[in-house]
Amino acid sequence: MFTSEAELEARLTAPSQALIDDMAKSSGDLMILGAGGKMGPTMAVLARRAMNEAGRASDKVIAVSRWSDPRQAQILEDQGVEIVAADLLGDMDFAELPDADDVLFMVGAKFGSASQPSWAWAVNAVMPDRVARRYRDSRITTFSTGNVYPLVPVTSTGTTEESAVGPVGEYAMSCLGRERVFSHSALTRDTPVSIIRLNYAADLRYGVLYDIADPIMRGEPVDLTTGHVNVVWQGYANEVTLRSMAHASKDVFTLNLTGPEILSVEKIATRLAEGLGKEVTFTGEAGGPCLLSDASKCFDMFGYPDVSAGQLIDWQADWLARGLPTSGKPTKFAVRDGKF
Repeated sequence: MFTSEAELEARLTAPSQALIDDMAKSSGDLMILGAGGKMGPTMAVLARRAMNEAGRASDKVIAVSRWSDPRQAQILEDQGVEIVAADLLGDMDFAELPDADDVLFMVGAKFGSASQPSWAWAVNAVMPDRVARRYRDSRITTFSTGNVYPLVPVTSTGTTEESAVGPVGEYAMSCLGRERVFSHSALTRDTPVSIIRLNYAADLRYGVLYDIADPIMRGEPVDLTTGHVNVVWQGYANEVTLRSMAHASKDVFTLNLTGPEILSVEKIATRLAEGLGKEVTFTGEAGGPCLLSDASKCFDMFGYPDVSAGQLIDWQADWLARGLPTSGKPTKFAVRDGKF
């Protein structure tokens, strides 16, 4: 259990020996575009710590964002991360960005994409073309989402990397557009590319587990219409992402990244309520298709998460019972029509 954000941050940014060993096999600077988001800060510090322990202290970790929260930028700088302030969606010349051997693209537009679809496409598909042109000679690893797949029956094992895509809504379609743009760079410029289809990472301050706990804490029913989910510890998600950089290829390396279990929302809610010492009620009926991914390829390559779903649920309940900080950024995992 954790008693502070500092303890959580320390756990999220502690590199495994496997990550250190992988980092030791590479060299050069790493640039993270969109490093100011939910996962970016811990990703940057984890990379810095792993590179230090791998004997790569002279290689830079460069974190690029608008940095609307200067405090967060200062924290990263204190950890040895180089900070670059830039509005990537503005009119800036991408040639002004530093060179880097590895580029991790974490920029994304999700919430508001239904009401402002042009903005979603500009961020999720147009910007990647500018990045791909600027860093044609680098290795590029880009985040995508399991939303590029269709909803599937809960009796299935989930979609695999070989499953047909079927994005629903502007957000999911524009994320598939992002994949296609980077894949085109691999095809036409031989740029090595890795695509990470993630759903859903949790770090206790935000995530699906928090979203399920929120109505319990407010004395409201938990909606079971979206009755099953995938969840993965953010520390594992960060590690796998950084280790995936080495697998970037002009043939495009694609990886589903999530937890190994198909979890029942009702069972999650019941366990969270027990940990919170509260009653739980439900509305809606489970059983319909859900967004579920099969990450067997990920586990074969990188091993299973070091934090089980049960432990993560218990951590979440304890975190909230202690009144520790949350981000106020919902995942909206229960959205079924693609309108975010």
